[in-house]
Amino acid sequence: MQRSIHDEFVKRFVAGVQKLKTGPGLEPSVDMGPLINQQALDAALAQIEEAVGRGGKVLCGGKRKGTTGYFLEPTVIDGVSASSLCMHEETFAPIAPITTFETEDEAIALANGSEYGLSAYAMTRDIARIFRLAEQIEAGTLGINDGAPTTSNAPFGGVKQSGWGRELGSEGLEAFLETKHVSFGGM
Repeated sequence: MQRSIHDEFVKRFVAGVQKLKTGPGLEPSVDMGPLINQQALDAALAQIEEAVGRGGKVLCGGKRKGTTGYFLEPTVIDGVSASSLCMHEETFAPIAPITTFETEDEAIALANGSEYGLSAYAMTRDIARIFRLAEQIEAGTLGINDGAPTTSNAPFGGVKQSGWGRELGSEGLEAFLETKHVSFGGM
């Protein structure tokens, strides 16, 4: 998050996260369901603990919710070190680590500072910046001013250690095709 807007953004973001309802996905008005299993919950809790150990501050959430199922309170951690696990591992949990940057180059370095690259997100009104980010950020999907950019008619998949190939869109059909090269000589 750009340092100049940090305080106002964090205030609004935490207020929004605190309104999220966690529970079984089939219950009406639930926003956040469970993690997939105990191992995923333990990994998420370890990431939170490690980020706090490196100087991060939990602004909301940070704990298991209830005693049954694999529910984690939606968590916001501010002041997260760029070397924290949640900044380098694929976190499939409701954890939002916040770190600040001054320049666009610094932000790109932070975004690319992981061996993973499934999705990335940026908010800007600067059209030139949009094209620079699209060119330089190493991710399979980049949402510009869009928190949910996945759609069935566009390819989805990661780069680096986030996977190879694509699903969805016409590119997703390629895995189901067998291409044959036929060469005719001497005709």
